[in-house]
Amino acid sequence: MSDPADLILHNGNILTFDPARPSARALAIRGGRIVASGGDDILEGWAGAQTRRIDLDGRFVMPGFNDTHAHMEREGLKLQRLSLAGAGSVAEILARIAAAARATAPGEWIVTMPVGEPPHYFDAVAGLTERRMPTRDELDRVAPDNPVYIPGHFGNWGVPPGHTALNSRALALNGLNRHSCPRCRGVDFVCNEVTGDPTGAIIEHNGRPTVEFDMLPAVPRFGFDARLEGLRRSIALYHACGTTSVYEGHGSAPETISVYRALWERGELTMRTGLCISPSWSGVAEAQRVMRDWLAYARGKGLGDPWLNISGVHIAYGGDPVVAELARADLPNTGWSGFVEQAYTREEFREVCFLAAEHDLRLNTIVSDQLHEIVPVLLAINERYPLAGRRWVIQHVARARMEDLHTLRALGVIVTTIPTYFLWKGGHAYVDEPDDGDLVVPHRHMLDIGLPLAIATDNIPYDPFFTLWVTMARQERKTGRTIGPGQRLDVETALRLFTVAGAQLTFDETWKGPLAPGFAADLAVLSNDPRLLTPDAVRQLRCEMTLVNGRLVHGAGKV
Repeated sequence: MSDPADLILHNGNILTFDPARPSARALAIRGGRIVASGGDDILEGWAGAQTRRIDLDGRFVMPGFNDTHAHMEREGLKLQRLSLAGAGSVAEILARIAAAARATAPGEWIVTMPVGEPPHYFDAVAGLTERRMPTRDELDRVAPDNPVYIPGHFGNWGVPPGHTALNSRALALNGLNRHSCPRCRGVDFVCNEVTGDPTGAIIEHNGRPTVEFDMLPAVPRFGFDARLEGLRRSIALYHACGTTSVYEGHGSAPETISVYRALWERGELTMRTGLCISPSWSGVAEAQRVMRDWLAYARGKGLGDPWLNISGVHIAYGGDPVVAELARADLPNTGWSGFVEQAYTREEFREVCFLAAEHDLRLNTIVSDQLHEIVPVLLAINERYPLAGRRWVIQHVARARMEDLHTLRALGVIVTTIPTYFLWKGGHAYVDEPDDGDLVVPHRHMLDIGLPLAIATDNIPYDPFFTLWVTMARQERKTGRTIGPGQRLDVETALRLFTVAGAQLTFDETWKGPLAPGFAADLAVLSNDPRLLTPDAVRQLRCEMTLVNGRLVHGAGKV
């Protein structure tokens, strides 16, 4: 030994995912890296006069979660608006808005969170005693001097429809009247059947709301400062769940990247973050110019350091061109999403993907049930630009075919899955599959053929223990039926996919992931050993302590 350790964790139950030493009782940490793992004799070999010691008291330790489709920046924004959680009636909602009006200057906006219970806001209106939203007139009575906006929920959290309510001042400021008509499909602007006047209600049937882009230009947007503070809060919340790294494969809009960059510049970014670009180009020709002239920094492995790396682009498959045009016009605002809406025909998608390969920009794309339509594009690209080593990323895999999974493996593509999205939240679409859902989010099949794989939360919710439970139980939320029982994962396999496996997405597997000498001291201390628990008990786990780079970012260590 040379210098003593800065920190020693001892008397623990440590799952390292280090093949050379799968379990340990103690870790020695110096300079943000693990320098030794083993038994409690590490105390004698590595402790110095200035070494801090944390007695784990037998608690379970593992590598920190690496949430590879995190949408982390959203969570803190939810804390900046008036919460309606727990309000079970229109009367209770009106009481909260009345209280807000008393504390708000005349003319200033009152903007709330959606009606319903977070994080999903399921059955929001049906859950109210009156089984309806507040009316325009009711909102006028409790906030006569303020424009009021109750937004529908962001569809990715729950399921459509989302219900919006506005009072008269809000309608007027947005220029809405009986002649107003949405430009986006899936939006119902509700008018009184007798008078023809707007009721203040807007019903959104789209998965991601378009109504603000389309009809509500005057509604306050999240500005840079709000997003910066939101990200600070988000990071603390994710750390409190044991998350030490995130990868944002859905792509990040320019303002989202600038917020991360601001924290990074100030030395406040304690979450190891990998981003890819959510482009704002308007078509193939502009995409070609931007890839050629402006995105050199995002080519290959990208640019950055152990805290912030930017690599590749997200290219959507499909999309609505009207929504994409309106979303671009509203930039830098992206609403809750944090990315820019895109729209490509099949031919345009193919062309833009070829351009990405030509300019060595890693493709990130979401496939859902359409993997079989994406694979031929990848095969065609591979003939001209071999994909081996590029680590292109296929995300949100739902229903798949074995031949397509084998192709992804042969091409060296990495897969990330969102178990909660397709198995629990949206599992009703797959409960009657002829194969019992064996090829829906088929984790076991992917692992059996050696397909590189990581799992993620998608912020629905951001709690990784919920996602762990879903991968183990695979239960649809309404019926409790199991989708693809043969694809259930044991907890240790699921933990590996949720921790060390994600490092490959940022080319960091040589220094981040397992709790092994030479690797980053990024770890989580849990309330119990998940390997000893039933799936339902895993869902109830808590993170008691989180370290990133050997620094405590959540909890308190027992010295």
